[in-house]
Amino acid sequence: MSQPANPFGQVLVALVTPMTADGEVDWPATEKHIDGVITSGADGIVVTGTTGETSTLTDDEKLRLVEVAKSVSGGRAKVITGGGSNETAHAIDLYQKSEKAGADGIMIVTPYYNKPTQAGLLTHFRLIADSTELPVILYDIPGRTGVPITYETLLRLAKHPNILAVKDAKGDFSEVSRVLNQTDLLYFSGDDANALPHMAIGASGLVGVTANIVAAPYRAMVDAVNRGDLAAATAQHKALEPLVRAVMTHVPGTVAAKYILHGLGYISSPRVRLPLVGPEEWEAAIIEDELALVTGIDGFDPSNFRPDRNAAAGGALPKIPGTTR
Repeated sequence: MSQPANPFGQVLVALVTPMTADGEVDWPATEKHIDGVITSGADGIVVTGTTGETSTLTDDEKLRLVEVAKSVSGGRAKVITGGGSNETAHAIDLYQKSEKAGADGIMIVTPYYNKPTQAGLLTHFRLIADSTELPVILYDIPGRTGVPITYETLLRLAKHPNILAVKDAKGDFSEVSRVLNQTDLLYFSGDDANALPHMAIGASGLVGVTANIVAAPYRAMVDAVNRGDLAAATAQHKALEPLVRAVMTHVPGTVAAKYILHGLGYISSPRVRLPLVGPEEWEAAIIEDELALVTGIDGFDPSNFRPDRNAAAGGALPKIPGTTR
């Protein structure tokens, strides 16, 4: 199948939401961080996604994040709003307001907790896609939602004119190949460790957590794939491996990314909102050991890392509760 033009970018960062020590969104740090990842090579920013702590953000915060990202990007990167809701009506409302706030695209996560049937998923995705003019990325992550988007459902959803892509965190490469062969859907890797393997079978790019820390090697990897240079892409993949392991395997990616970003001086606090908490002593030690193995990444020097386990400990209760449905 021929693929349509890509309206999302190729190096998409699943943006953390920087917060103050008391758990409020740190807006100046957010602006600085967005500018930093774009300058480093990101051409897409996903705000209010899993990594952005969408489940504990208020709707007002989510919409402001879209506005801030749009302002800071200044056309240098596409702004995609993630998250959504497991209530279809609430998701529609959020995405319509996000469109008005300036979003360039939306990423719809599979409804979580209520575990709908495939017919329910089909209806949920179609109604949201009907409600906006924005291009849609489906987010298939059964490890968090409890429900996969099946191959048959993907084929049916691919017929919707607004549904253009899938962020795959399922890791079923044979299914990815099958869908790519039979639809025009674009694919984005939703697992940092699988970014290159996904692109090797036809994915358009990635939505990465580790790219919060270093976007440049992902830019280099994608550019190498685009020009057919597998050796150069593989070199970036290998250099990133210990950093990806540090971020993605010991604690939730949000927690590890903020811990590392703070230790590098990129954000003012590593705080996350409860029920997420900072790494325990033994978890922090493992993350630090993994970082010490990182070599050969331009712009990343682990000797500059100054961890602060005390600052990261525990989690915050914000003044205004988020909207989880």
